[in-house]
Amino acid sequence: MPEVTIHIGGRGFEVSCQEGEESYLHSAAKMLDDEAQVLSDQIGRMPEARMLLMAGLMLADKTAAVEDRIKEVEAVLAERDAELAQRTAELEELRNAPPPEPERIEVPVVPPQVEEGLAEVAARAEALAQQIEEKAAAQ
Repeated sequence: MPEVTIHIGGRGFEVSCQEGEESYLHSAAKMLDDEAQVLSDQIGRMPEARMLLMAGLMLADKTAAVEDRIKEVEAVLAERDAELAQRTAELEELRNAPPPEPERIEVPVVPPQVEEGLAEVAARAEALAQQIEEKAAAQ
């Protein structure tokens, strides 16, 4: 196991870690050191155990806030996933549904006004034909 020296609050600590975990340990120590530095700037020098406790509690508070936010985001994502699943199911249902029966719509080709006009023209034509027949018969 590698031995790593980390620095927190201006103090060095020798710690062991798993092979390949050194960068993670340094990253975690940096976060703890940042919190310890805030404490040191605000309060001044304090016992090592108290400094580590307070810095750890500050990180825990931040972590709890992040976890709460993650839960909120997960809840929103779960709602969106459910809505997406519902929309996907509706889409599949529509895709698999048989096409609607075509509706037969009859539209009169000749409007009523034209029919009336044609009937009038036909009546005149018949009257003229009658007059021609009468004249032809009279001669």
